Amino acid sequence: MFRMFVRHSVSDYAAWRKVYDAFHETRKQAGVIGEAVYQSADDPNDITLTLDFETLDAAHAFPENTKLKDAYKEAGSVGIPDGWVTRQM
Repeated sequence: MFRMFVRHSVSDYAAWRKVYDAFHETRKQAGVIGEAVYQSADDPNDITLTLDFETLDAAHAFPENTKLKDAYKEAGSVGIPDGWVTRQM
């Protein structure tokens, strides 16, 4: 299994969360098999996500999804997300 970590800021967590939840089926179609959302204890608009994939190829392809890029804009994401992929051992 491969886990992607993504950290980014949003302008309004509640608005972001509505878009994130509506994007569930698209994440699933892109190979996401597990996910979690975390908020910074100091700033509720500082978000960290974990997204699980069965393959490294699916994990690497996910950030290039055009629907994802549109959703980031719609959700009020601020700046460019910082992301990395790890392998569960």
